[in-house]
Formats: sequence, structure tokens, C-alpha cells
Amino acid sequence: MEQSDCQYLACSESDIKPGARKRLEVNGRDIFLVNIKGKIYALDSHCYHVGGPLHEGDIEDTAGRTCLVCPWHEYRVRVDTGESLHQVYDPSDDTKPPEWKECGVKQRTHMVKVRNGSVFVTLSDMTQELASDEYNICKQ
Repeated sequence: MEQSDCQYLACSESDIKPGARKRLEVNGRDIFLVNIKGKIYALDSHCYHVGGPLHEGDIEDTAGRTCLVCPWHEYRVRVDTGESLHQVYDPSDDTKPPEWKECGVKQRTHMVKVRNGSVFVTLSDMTQELASDEYNICKQ
């Protein structure tokens, strides 16, 4: 993996066409790229909840937000921000439909730039710990 000013050459743009995913190690971190309708996102590969294979999850629209759904426990993570979404019920009013609420950033996302047909990843600032950090450090 080629590095330039903390940007890592991940792959060629042609390697990650719309709908494709690519899992890789970047500077000791297990991440994956996913191309959704021509936009490439980078996230930690394992779900923040208990380390499920988020990189294998379905892509779904949840309340107008594009999410990955972890195949283990169906936790939903926004691809663009890493925020977790949960369905909230009001037990005092069973006529009120459940609502989707954002519950804060739990999954680490990383910056992606496409330049001259190449895809570069810059790892996010690791100074603030996130729940997904526990599961995405590659063992040497």
C-alpha cells in the first residue's frame, strides 16, 4: 500500500465500480471501501457493536439515510458519518409508529479522495476513541 502525506493509495477507481466493496489493511487498520451510486466511502470493517462483519452488510435506506446493516445483529450505520441509528418506540402510546433516531458516531469512517483514476484513503483522526476501534486494529 503506497503512502503519500498520510494518504494511502487503496486501489484503482476501476477496481471499485458502483455496488462493489474492497476490504484492505491501511496502516494497521482493517477498513473497507464501498461504492454506492458512484460515491466511494471508507469505514472500519467490523461493526462497533460486537465486531460483526459490517463489510458484508446490506446497504439500505433508513429514514432517508444510506446505511450498512450489520448481518449479525442488524445494527445500522450511516456510511457517510458512522452514526448509529436505532428504532425508538414510545411504550406509553402504542398508536404512535416507531421512529429512527441517530445515536451518535460509533463506527469510524475515513476520508476518500479519487484522483487521476486512483482511490486514496486518509485515516480519520484517532485522538477520540470510537466503539469500532476495539475490533479494527490488525493483529501482527
